[in-house]
Amino acid sequence: MAARRALRFTALAEGSSIGPETLGQIHYEVRRLTVAYPKLALPTLLGDLVEVQDLTFRLLEHGRVKPLQARDLYLLAGITSGMLAKASHDLGNPSAAMMQARTAFVCADNADHHAMRAWVRSLQSLISYWAGRPSEAADYATLGLGAAGNVRGTTSVWLACLSARAHALLGDGEATRTAIQQAEEARTVAEPDDLDAFGGIMTFPVPRQLYYVAEATVHLGEDPALGESQSEAAVAAYRTATEDEWAFGDEAGAQTDLALARIARGEIEGAIEAVQPVLDLPVEQRNFGITSSAQRVHSALQAEGRRNRGAAAASLREEIEAFTATPTSVLVR
Repeated sequence: MAARRALRFTALAEGSSIGPETLGQIHYEVRRLTVAYPKLALPTLLGDLVEVQDLTFRLLEHGRVKPLQARDLYLLAGITSGMLAKASHDLGNPSAAMMQARTAFVCADNADHHAMRAWVRSLQSLISYWAGRPSEAADYATLGLGAAGNVRGTTSVWLACLSARAHALLGDGEATRTAIQQAEEARTVAEPDDLDAFGGIMTFPVPRQLYYVAEATVHLGEDPALGESQSEAAVAAYRTATEDEWAFGDEAGAQTDLALARIARGEIEGAIEAVQPVLDLPVEQRNFGITSSAQRVHSALQAEGRRNRGAAAASLREEIEAFTATPTSVLVR
């Protein structure tokens, strides 16, 4: 609270226009939050995110920004709005998430930042995917790839991976495989840009790519053995990931995908082993994506009911039901 107060005071004390100390401090705060977002529980970050967004909006609305500073501040406002869009998504509110994402896109437009435009389209694809709208998710990924143009940062890899996941849910095997290949090609030519420099949620590391590819393969359902091996590779990548690459939500996603692949192969004990670390997560880390992934495991067990009538499968279903009944959103209402 004291740090937030100091930031606001600095912004007001620098006079009629924003000064270098304020802009530098806002940049520092945004970078701190982008790095922290994949690693820390949302309730610990939400207040700071709201505070930084409010401050950037106030500075832009009151016209206290010199022309040369406006682009930087719009970019920072866009990144913060994007994180709040992700926060709304993590709390299970896709409508609010999409509203924040549209604001982020307007900020990206005002900053005239091609990579940020593409990043927001990626975020909109993610929101649509988890909201159960795969066609819309595929469309946003296509829009993002068009907006990326000559962008060579890792956002281009994210967009192709998002396209693969969306088309897998649509059952389009050819489009899924094409998108996976596009992601691999984008990775080979990717060069870190100014968004990647923020780190954390603004970049798309290799373990996350492995997770998305595994998820696309598992949901496509054409080759359960391949889905299992790819999911195992993604889980292993997160076990050995650097601090900059690790994200608790994506690791949980890889673990649930491994459980799904093993259920498809009739390996219930292996599925339990894969998903147990997810079910051990505390309430503050049970965001919408994680609880939705766990629910997919529950649904797969139900769908495979004839093969999964044993005590182990029944116990796992009950544990998932208890887990999903207390999501992170209960803490921030």
